[in-house]
Formats: sequence, C-alpha cells, structure tokens
Amino acid sequence: MSEVVAKIRTAYERDQRRKGQAVRTAAELPVCYEDISAEWLTDVLCRQVPGARALGHRLGPPDSGSSNRRRIFVEYNQPGREAGLPTALFCKASQDLANRMVLGISSGAYVETTFYASIRPLLDIEAPRAYYSRFDPETFNSLIVLGDITDEVTEFCSHQTRMTRARAESQMSLLARAHGTCYSDSRAKAELDRIGTWPEFFERTLGFGIKDGSNKGFLSAEEVIPPSLYRRFEEIWPATLQSVELHNHLPLTLAHGDVHLKNWYVAGNGEMGLGDWQCASRGHWGRDVAYAIATALSTDDRRAWERELLAFYLDRLQAAGGPAVGFDEAWMHYRQQLMTVLTWWTITLTPTPDIPDMQPRDITLEFIRRIARTMEDVDTLGSFR
Repeated sequence: MSEVVAKIRTAYERDQRRKGQAVRTAAELPVCYEDISAEWLTDVLCRQVPGARALGHRLGPPDSGSSNRRRIFVEYNQPGREAGLPTALFCKASQDLANRMVLGISSGAYVETTFYASIRPLLDIEAPRAYYSRFDPETFNSLIVLGDITDEVTEFCSHQTRMTRARAESQMSLLARAHGTCYSDSRAKAELDRIGTWPEFFERTLGFGIKDGSNKGFLSAEEVIPPSLYRRFEEIWPATLQSVELHNHLPLTLAHGDVHLKNWYVAGNGEMGLGDWQCASRGHWGRDVAYAIATALSTDDRRAWERELLAFYLDRLQAAGGPAVGFDEAWMHYRQQLMTVLTWWTITLTPTPDIPDMQPRDITLEFIRRIARTMEDVDTLGSFR
C-alpha cells in the first residue's frame, strides 16, 4: 500500500507542475478545472452537431468533499444553441491530493468513471448521465462531466428530507431495477465484471485507516448510539469483517455502495433518483437495501415500514430479472449488512489524515443515530451467532 501512496504523491506533484497548460482535446485529462478550454468543451460536447462550437465558459465555485465538484456554464455558437446542447454541467474529479488518495486507493475514481461510461447507459433508472468520464491509472486523476439536473429536480435530499412511504418505495424500485438488470442482462453483467467486488473494495479502504477511524468514530458517537449497542464495542469490528466476508459466498450484482439519503434526489416526476456512484462494486443487494432504509427513514417510520419495504423490494427484484428470494433469507441479509453501513459513517465522523472531511458533524451523527437504532431493533450483532 505504501507503494501506491508514493505513486499517487509523485503523480500529484508532477501534475502540479503542469497546471496552467490548457487542455484542448477530449483525449487530454485536465489537471485542474482552470485548465479546461473552449476547444476542450467543443471536443467533448459538440461532436454530434455539425458546426457547433463552445465559445466560452464560466466555472462555478469549488465544492470539495470526497471528490472535487464544480459546475461549468457553457456558451455556444448558433448551431450549438439551436441543437440544445447543455449549458450547465456538473463535474466530479479527483484533482486534489486528498481526493486522489481516498478515491485512488479505494478505486472509487476508477469505479465511478467506469460506471458512467459503460454501465449507466444500460440501466433504466433515474440517475445522471455523463458526457465525459475518464480515469488515468498512472496519476489517479479523474473527471466526470454530467448534465446539471438542478432545474429538473424537485429536491436534493438531506437528512431533513421528509420521506413518505411512496418515496421509500420509489427507492426500492430503483434499486431493484439496477440490481435485477445486472443479474440478468448479459451486456450489463459483462460490463460489471470490469469493477471489483465489495470485499475487494473494502479491503482497499484498510489502506487509509478505516479500521482505526471507524472504531474511533463509534466511540466518539456515544451520544447517539443506544447504550446496549455501545457497550458491545468489542464485537463491532469482528462482525463488520464477517458482514463483508459474506459477499464472497453470495450471488453478486451491481451494488451502489453509498445509498445514504444525501445521494438521492426527487425528480420532477416525483420518482427518486440516485447519484454519486464512486463506491459501486459487485456486491450482494442486501447492503444497498439495508443502507437505504436505515438512513432514509425516521426511526418510527422505519420500524413501521421496513418489513413491508423489504417485501416490496423482493417482488420488484424478481420482476426486474433478479432471483426469487424468500423473506426470511432476505431479513437475515438485511440484519447482517448493516455492519458496514455503520462503518461508512463512523469513519466519516472521525476521518483519518488521508481522508477528506466529507460531511458536517450534525448530518453524520444523525445517520449514525438512525443506523445504530436499526441495528439494535433488528439485533444485528445477534445475527452472527
């Protein structure tokens, strides 16, 4: 792992010396957003429209978390305007050193660029589409250019979003279509083979300290974790590893991997949409379903709906080409896969030096609260006996 870290640092330092050199063709990957030129945007966006050109552009303010996010506003000549080419873009990159570390070591940058380039076109789901998606395996730099859906979206979700039963069912429907398609569609299965498994993804996160960071986060979140669960701290990491290991013995499909509520949006037609695919892998569907239900719903609503939502998902999964799964088996998956759902948020509360500070403390604590209460209610630790 130290060799990978050294490679990323060396490539990053080399790229810093290249800053200020404008990129002009889509074959070139920008070192920073400021190096994007009108010629580059023309090559990326105007290829299918004869005579169209990007005349200029404006960058929105930087917005960095796990990735370096930025909006680009583009001006076209008349053929471009008449063709309705996108004037607002939303971009994700791994340009800063901390972002290359977390997205390079975990393979998140490679995974998300691969998803948007090769897997997303095969899925009938509400999710953004990409105009450009590229990862450089030598430098761990990456860039994804998406259409900016701001004006088409009713709401970008947060921990304060009121989730109705219909919205929760829409989440289950989207996940079932994505999972089911990648179980049954030969093209989707072939493209999915290009990305690693969930255990492989999780193993790489050990390189930037997820064990120590998540353990520290658990102990730091005492105020929101039920006392009966908090007292069992010594069981948390062993059960986490067991939860991951189960994926080596289960049928795998496309797993989004980070379906917390902030990665969802409400589309103009009222259906739920899902973005941020940098934690995608070949995994079992159970983790996505448990993750979505545990983080999206208030404790009262989750307690009232979780079994019915799981049954709803199973029905839609089979209809979308996935396997028929009995409820008792599915309930066990739901209980067991909550372990790494918790891990993803305890590490967020106390990130290690190599991980960018990704979420505000109040949001992180709220999601830990919801996940931990779910684990206590369904006796997640007891499911491994």
